[in-house]
Amino acid sequence: MQHTRIALITGANQGVGFQVAKELAKDGVTVLVGSRNIERGVAAATAIGPGAHAVQLDVTDPASIAAAAQHISAEYGRLDLLVNNAAISRSERNDVALEDYTSAYAASKVSLDEVRRVWETNVFGVLAVYQAMLPLLRLSTDARIVNVSSGVASLTLNADPAFPYRKLYNPAYAGSKSAMNIIALSMLIEHEHDGIKVNLVSPEFTSTALNNYQGTSTLEEGSREVVRVARFGPNDPSGTFTRWENESIPW
Repeated sequence: MQHTRIALITGANQGVGFQVAKELAKDGVTVLVGSRNIERGVAAATAIGPGAHAVQLDVTDPASIAAAAQHISAEYGRLDLLVNNAAISRSERNDVALEDYTSAYAASKVSLDEVRRVWETNVFGVLAVYQAMLPLLRLSTDARIVNVSSGVASLTLNADPAFPYRKLYNPAYAGSKSAMNIIALSMLIEHEHDGIKVNLVSPEFTSTALNNYQGTSTLEEGSREVVRVARFGPNDPSGTFTRWENESIPW
């Protein structure tokens, strides 16, 4: 199979990013599996099979980002699809239950240092990777940026007392995704007339390391909307913020 489209997915060694990489590789896309740990990235790329290649990429490390961009430029000459997927919900792995996380990360309790660490990955990391990869995206005839957000990031939904996930809103993870939406909207406005398309997507509440595997959807089910939008072609829309299947999420 000939691999023609070049896609970089951050945080693709596990979870939703891995599933998206797996599905795109099946389509014949050359998938660059961004991974902070290169050994885990190589293992993920091997598991995905032909068309998948590991790229060391720590979205919080400017040198790592620059090296990844240089590598992609030298090896592939352009980038057609950037999926900003890498994200954390807390700075250290622990087995905290969802209800305990909600309490510990409330605005009155969460430390500023913890908020900064989460935002470093989920907000500033997205912006840094975008800026580094933009020259490569400009070389594509069908460039698209897919930003993996969350339904819990919607200010409109969280302003409604009836929203079932409202208690999960906090300055760390949920707040960082709201801020990431600001970054995505800025991209969208900047590229309205230059051919680079920008979309936001929300996975379902997927069982991944992000939520200590407390999610209610399987990896395959939860990743469906990200995969669907990542498969968009030149005639598909820009500026959407959706969950499965193509249901609009208010900002």
